[in-house]
Amino acid sequence: MATITAALVKELRERTGAGMMDCKAALTETDGDIEAAVDWLRKKGLSKAAKKSGRVAAEGLVAATVGESAGVVVEVNSETDFVARNEDFQKLVRTIADVALQTGAEDAEALAAAAYPGGGTVAEAITSGIATIGENLTLRRAANLSVEGAVSRYVHTQISDGLGKIAVIVALESKGDKEVLSTLARQIAMHVASANPLALDASGLDPATVEREKALLAEKNAGKPANVLEKIIESGLKTYYKEVLLLDQVSNHPEHNSKTIAQTLKEHEGKAGAPITIKGFVRYALGEGIEKETSDFAAEVAAAAKG
Repeated sequence: MATITAALVKELRERTGAGMMDCKAALTETDGDIEAAVDWLRKKGLSKAAKKSGRVAAEGLVAATVGESAGVVVEVNSETDFVARNEDFQKLVRTIADVALQTGAEDAEALAAAAYPGGGTVAEAITSGIATIGENLTLRRAANLSVEGAVSRYVHTQISDGLGKIAVIVALESKGDKEVLSTLARQIAMHVASANPLALDASGLDPATVEREKALLAEKNAGKPANVLEKIIESGLKTYYKEVLLLDQVSNHPEHNSKTIAQTLKEHEGKAGAPITIKGFVRYALGEGIEKETSDFAAEVAAAAKG
C-alpha cells in the first residue's frame, strides 16, 4: 500500500481541480497511482465539478450558528455574488454550519469529512452543489467555540438568517445569568464585526506583528537618544494595543457608554451575578485574503463573438 502524502494529494488536486477529500479517496483506491487516480475521478462523475474547481471563488456566504454553549462560523465561497441569493446555495451553507455545530469540527478539513444529512460527506455535498449550481464552490474555513457560559453571534449585511458577508461569534465564560451573558456576547460580537480586533489581548498577537510595529515607531523617531526612544516605543505600543486588542478597544455599542470592552465586562458582572471573561471570538469577512481575478468584460464579449 503506497503512502498517500500531502504533496501527492496537492498534485492531483492541481491537475484535476477536484476536492481534497475526493483526491485522497482516488489516490487510496488507486494505490497512489496519480494517472489512475485522474481516471478514477472522471469515472466517478467528478470531472464536471473538477473543470470548475480551477476558477477563483471569492464570493459566497459566511454563516454563524450557535447552540446553548457553543457556536460556529463557516465560509463557503462561490465565483459570483449572484450565487449568494440562490436558495439551494443558502441551504447548503446553512446545513454545513449546522453539521459543524453538531460535530464540533475544528477546521475545514474535519468538516469536509463529516457526514452530511441525507448521505455522503460535506465534501461530496459541495461537489454535488458545483454540478447543480454551475459554479466552483469551496469550503474555505470553519471554526468553533464552546464554553461554560454563553456564545452569541452577529451577522452583518445578513442575506438570510445566519448568512451574510461578515459573521462573528463571541464566547463568554461565566456561571452568571445566561440571558445577561447572551445579550452582552451579542453586543460584543457587533463591536467585533465593526472594529475588527486582531486579538483578545497582547498575548494573542503574532510576535512578528509587534516587532513590525516597534520597527515602524523606531523608524519614525530615528535619531532620538536610546532611553527616549525606548519610552516612545513603549507609549506607541500602548496606543497601538488600544486600536487592535479587543479588551483595550473602546466599545462602539451605544449601551456601553464609550467604555472599553474590559470595563464593560466588569460592569456587567454585577448584572450577571458572577465574573465574566471572554474565552474567545471569531470574525470571518467574506473573501478576505483571497486574490480575486480581474477581467476585461469588453474583451471577453469580443472574444466570445469571434468564437
